[in-house]
Amino acid sequence: MMRQYELVERVQKYDPTADEALLNRAYVYAMRAHGNQKRASGAPYFSHPLEVAAILTDLKLDDATIVTALLHDVIEDTDATRAEIDQLFGPEIGALVDGLTKIKRLDLVSKKAEQAENFRKLLIAISSDIRVLLVKLADRLHNMRTLEHMKPESRKRVSEETLEIYAPLAGRMGMQALRDELEEHAFRWLNPEAYQTVTEKLHELRERNEGLVEEIEAALHKMLDDVGMKVEVSGREKKPYSVWSKMANKQISMEQLSDIYAFRVIVDTIDDCYRVLGVAHQTWRTVPGRFKDYISTPKQNNYQSIHTTVVGPRHQRVELQIRTRDMHSVAEYGVAAHALYKDARKVNGNGANGGSANGALSKSLVFTDKESGPYQWLRRLVETLLEGSNPEEFLEHTKLELFQDQVFCFTPKGRLIALPRGATPLDFAYAVHTDVGNAAVSAYVNGRHVPIDTRLRNGDEVEIKTSKTHTPPAAWESLVVTGRARSAIRRAARDAIRRQYAELGRRLLMSAFERIGESYSDERVKKVLPRLAHKSLDDLLAAVARNEVATEDVLRAVAPELAATARQAQQRVDEPSKAKGWLRLTRAATNKLRLGGASSSESDPPAARVRGIPIRGVKNDMPVLFEAGGAVPGDRIVGVLAPGEGIRVFQIHSPRLQEFEHERWIDVAWDVDPENPERFPALISVTAPNRPGTLAEIANVIGQSGGNIDNLKMLRRASDFTELRIGLEVWDLAHLNQIINGLKAKAVVSKVERVFE
Repeated sequence: MMRQYELVERVQKYDPTADEALLNRAYVYAMRAHGNQKRASGAPYFSHPLEVAAILTDLKLDDATIVTALLHDVIEDTDATRAEIDQLFGPEIGALVDGLTKIKRLDLVSKKAEQAENFRKLLIAISSDIRVLLVKLADRLHNMRTLEHMKPESRKRVSEETLEIYAPLAGRMGMQALRDELEEHAFRWLNPEAYQTVTEKLHELRERNEGLVEEIEAALHKMLDDVGMKVEVSGREKKPYSVWSKMANKQISMEQLSDIYAFRVIVDTIDDCYRVLGVAHQTWRTVPGRFKDYISTPKQNNYQSIHTTVVGPRHQRVELQIRTRDMHSVAEYGVAAHALYKDARKVNGNGANGGSANGALSKSLVFTDKESGPYQWLRRLVETLLEGSNPEEFLEHTKLELFQDQVFCFTPKGRLIALPRGATPLDFAYAVHTDVGNAAVSAYVNGRHVPIDTRLRNGDEVEIKTSKTHTPPAAWESLVVTGRARSAIRRAARDAIRRQYAELGRRLLMSAFERIGESYSDERVKKVLPRLAHKSLDDLLAAVARNEVATEDVLRAVAPELAATARQAQQRVDEPSKAKGWLRLTRAATNKLRLGGASSSESDPPAARVRGIPIRGVKNDMPVLFEAGGAVPGDRIVGVLAPGEGIRVFQIHSPRLQEFEHERWIDVAWDVDPENPERFPALISVTAPNRPGTLAEIANVIGQSGGNIDNLKMLRRASDFTELRIGLEVWDLAHLNQIINGLKAKAVVSKVERVFE
């Protein structure tokens, strides 16, 4: 176990201004706090935070981060408190330790909701200070290094978490070396057979190509020395997990991989990068399609490098990664190597006291003024989770973004937008801004009008046309791949449904108030919200529409004496018709239809003098379900409020109306927009001779009339006649009658009629 003075020396080696007293105080405090606690291996528990601190010294992090690593478990696992940490080490370190304490164990297998909620907490803490993430990743890395001491089920759970969340998160933050090690440990425990197989094959390849790495390194040095360039060259072999995942994703053998061996050429300037590229391409034959310039177009995690694959010595395919020293530092250490971090260290000087002197450092590592790189991605994630209502949904979206490769597209003004591979113009629109995505109606890619679900490619220029009146339909969720777009579409759909439910609830209450001779107003209802246990008017109105709060309860809360009188009057109206079920149904339905019309007379009973709820097509987000047999504008219709389902719309002659109590009926009326016509469902029965060409003639009549066949069933098949049930989509009743009359005029049609199921 590392001694106290050794830790201090490690920090002071790269940061002579580090606060030695602060580090010593944290070392002693953490060791005493953990006392006799043991790890699963039997080692003192304090060895764990000490190793986490050691990992962070390799990243050359500030003394406040090292102290946080030493203390990161004391609040959760000992009697230490946040107040005590603040007092002894300063509020900055207290906040860092508290941010880590809130992150409970993530259980991927059995507690998905808890895992998702804790992941939200992790990212919120990171958004306050990126050093929380650095300590968390180092904590996970040490746990993975000692995973053999855990039970098999714990090893599996922790390895899955690591592979699905922590390793890709490290990659998104640009910390590739840490990501590689996390993946290797997780791969070893999750798939030991595959790990062993790949490791053995790599060993065989190494023996077969003995001396190849050194030979290629020497060739690179000579080639560049000849043109007067002094460079650093290092070769590496691809890691087992990276080999395995690429083989699995591309369905290829190890021999087909073109980047088993990769060589990094480190130079001084960007100009040197392109000079090296030119020399390499003139010397060795290039592999087509294997060139990527991440210098001119950096990855979202700020990674910059030139990648090219050439056929080098021994006809071996070799990947070259050409970058400057600063680029290499960012490629290996990501946010931990950020230039602003180093600038902050110079500004702070050496007046550290209790950790508070590093305040400038924490500010530089929170979201910077850079609008690209890992900070922007992290900012988007935090914005998404703060706007969302479902943590599991957020975790799902985050995983989607963590794992997907990128394509780079441009706005018409030249702004670069990085998206996951497989993204569509809709994803592009939401990446530009949520409001652009919500208002998107069409897309142009490279000047050509394309479907909005077209897959984008690298270099595409995308233009989005918008409409202020447009609301994204819930079905759009299936057209996008980014978490940001999916979350925004779900949120917009929820908001639209909520608004429509609230409007439906308001109309139901207006009708109820008119029945008792009162006028409805939002202000009257707002005054009784506490009595009805709702915080906002919209919440109450939506609950009324969903049948969660009865209109009678609202009437009773607003005007109790009038509500009782109306209830007695309604009972007297309903009493005579109880003995005649169908007569009562017909009379009630007639009243409903009158209610849905343009007017009602003063001679109508109070229940009839109400306004109809407008009903449009099934494409709205408001749950409006047309019962079997359908209904079309021009039909007389009745609505039934189905809790949890929305409004079920019946044509007046539907026999199924008898199944519902009168109290659940809602006055409904057609509200068709002539500017935006919609098709509605209808069901017809056609009896025709069973001979070749009959179905074609029937379909031809429907098609020529502008109807759409939604489904078709053969209900009875005799030797000479067939009865067809055809589900149609038509504009209105006149359109339906036109189709029916057209079918009747055909010699092949024996009988045609509209049916209701």
